Amino acid sequence: MPEALVVFDVAAMDTLDALGATAAGVPDQVTLDYLQDFAANAEVVGTLFEPDFEAVNALAPDLVIAGGRSAAQVDALAQVAPTVDMTIPGEDLVATALARLDAYGTLLGREAEADALGAELNAKIEQARAAVEGQGTALVVLTNGPKISAYGAGSRFGWLHTDLGLPQAAEGLSTDAHGEAIGFEFIRDVNPDWLIVIDRAAAIGDEGARAAETLDNALVAETTAWREGQVVYLPAAESYVAGGGVQALSRNLDRVIEAFGTGS
Repeated sequence: MPEALVVFDVAAMDTLDALGATAAGVPDQVTLDYLQDFAANAEVVGTLFEPDFEAVNALAPDLVIAGGRSAAQVDALAQVAPTVDMTIPGEDLVATALARLDAYGTLLGREAEADALGAELNAKIEQARAAVEGQGTALVVLTNGPKISAYGAGSRFGWLHTDLGLPQAAEGLSTDAHGEAIGFEFIRDVNPDWLIVIDRAAAIGDEGARAAETLDNALVAETTAWREGQVVYLPAAESYVAGGGVQALSRNLDRVIEAFGTGS
């Protein structure tokens, strides 16, 4: 069982933290509020995209966990220490997140903790499915300042449709990681019953217009979602940066259950 871990994937940090594990090294700028203690107790070993290989080597880790934004560095990191790619693909996010949870539980001898977290997550998934059933269609959008992209089934945020059974307001959207660029007219014409929003700028701490400001215009105001107050802002960093971490997924499910359960 590895004792000294270096972790270059935020979703992995999220799940390891939920299991009560610690890391010897992490990249800089771990911005999620609930991971501050996890990051504070580790050495900084570069960034998500550019590891500091000397710093990694100095820690002599038993295992390096990479994935997602750091996946391109797996081969290079493997020259320094045993490395595993634990990327969570968006098109199968929930199943893979649960599989990663089980794997980390086995790896660290924390199977009981992993089983408990998995059971809690599955219960929330069932609760969210029940909450969205019969509530109409939804369009999932990501704002980046004034820019908007839409995401459907098979995309990085497609689990909201495929795993929760939430009907799509628009079929055939691009499954590219950056989504399908759209304008306000598209949102008006699709006319979703619900608008599910992720704010990229807020997620990464960028300056610029926030999602609520971007979407507050006359065309979006014509949609059922806007008129009925059915615009749901998902936790930004959890959705965009830590997608697939069990805590991030749990927080997103809580928001869905709250919004659809109360109709707001």
